[in-house]
Amino acid sequence: MVGISALMLARIQFGFTVCFHIIFPAITIGLASYLVVLEAMWLWRKDSTYRDLYFFWTRIFAVNFAMGVVSGLVMAYQFGTNWSYFSAFAGGVTGPLLAYEVLTAFFLEAGFLGVMLFGWNKVGPGLHFFASIMVALGTLVSATWILASNSWMQTPQGYEIVDGRVVPVDWLAVIFNPSFPYRLAHMTTAAFLATALFVGAVGAWHMLKGHDTVRVRTMLSMALWMTLAVAPLQIVLGDAHGLNTLHYQPAKIAAIEGHWQNTPGESAPLILFGWPDMAAETTRFAVEIPHLGSLILTHDWNGNVPGLKAFAPEDRPNSTVVFWTFRVMVGLGFLMVLVGVWGLWLRCRQRLFTCRPFLRLCVAMGPAGLIAILAGWLTTEIGRQPWVVYGVMRTVDAVSNHSVLALTMTLIVFVVTYFAVFGFGVTLMLRLVGQEPGPHDPGLYQPGSILEAERYQRSARPLSAATDEPAAKN
Repeated sequence: MVGISALMLARIQFGFTVCFHIIFPAITIGLASYLVVLEAMWLWRKDSTYRDLYFFWTRIFAVNFAMGVVSGLVMAYQFGTNWSYFSAFAGGVTGPLLAYEVLTAFFLEAGFLGVMLFGWNKVGPGLHFFASIMVALGTLVSATWILASNSWMQTPQGYEIVDGRVVPVDWLAVIFNPSFPYRLAHMTTAAFLATALFVGAVGAWHMLKGHDTVRVRTMLSMALWMTLAVAPLQIVLGDAHGLNTLHYQPAKIAAIEGHWQNTPGESAPLILFGWPDMAAETTRFAVEIPHLGSLILTHDWNGNVPGLKAFAPEDRPNSTVVFWTFRVMVGLGFLMVLVGVWGLWLRCRQRLFTCRPFLRLCVAMGPAGLIAILAGWLTTEIGRQPWVVYGVMRTVDAVSNHSVLALTMTLIVFVVTYFAVFGFGVTLMLRLVGQEPGPHDPGLYQPGSILEAERYQRSARPLSAATDEPAAKN
């Protein structure tokens, strides 16, 4: 590719694979917990509606889980192929953290996933419920280790550099680094919120199609209760995360805000819209609200916020990009709050399932949670630049020595393969959610059921498949 360096191509390739990967674990985390709630409600109330919804969403969960595993493996290999110098430098920290994720979370998920998907009629209800809980717990443990690794790269501590390599000296400090609690809370909440919007969109779509059943109503109602509870909480967590970022990565906050000049004693305005110009060191066409930037970022009406000019040009993130990715995330967040509040207002007036404009909005907001996650991830990772380990190792020093041609060809292969493979997977998921949730009788013959097991047990020994009745005479 003309005019693009090998470093930029390596970053694009990694960003492309992560953008594909991150949406699947997000839905996996949310759906796993949702399935636990559905099964718990079924065991408690014995209402077949929850059992039917459990089986409806289990199929979608299985497809999504498979795509998450495949996309994650590809992403992990890039640490050794495209970022070998980073792996050599920081592998003493990131390698064990990723290994812990496999040894704990992945094994936990894999160990109980089969029981969860195929054991409904083969184990007792208590054991099956326990398996569902373990799968959900595994998704959360996986997120914990991955975010511990990423957070350490953002706010590194608990290490020493010996002979040009990072050596961990305090694993508790490595794992519980300053930004880890905020990132973990923010990301897991985002996963729950994205899943709630996805489930709500499916329910609203079926309502608009005339599938007004108790299952669809229950699905939509549960999703809207979750959205109402979690969307405002996410804003509070985002604010706490922002304060932490201002303390440890002030250049990132300055880039996000499009704030250039740090004048002592003056407050910072909130720039709603504008176009940060990195070359001219200014934000063009800025629409500002005086003092509000200081109030949000420091909780002080006259609080001082550092500007990008306070940092050397080579240490500045790309404000043009993160300024807008952040606003996409925040704008969608407030729309999610609107969905929750409007849903509550309609619920109180007994119009939740009949207001078609609201149902159309729910359908439109279906992918909003995933888009917000992608926008937030881009803000976080591009805002960390030019560092791969903040303040310790620059990205330019982390990339492998590959040619532009090699990275161009592999990027093309990735794009074609990903759109083919995961395009098929997403299409399958959409077909599954497009099917109306129907009644599920666990006593009916189905793959993996006890009836099928009994069928094959009868032919497990010689002549056991023969009937005990005498053959009919012609």
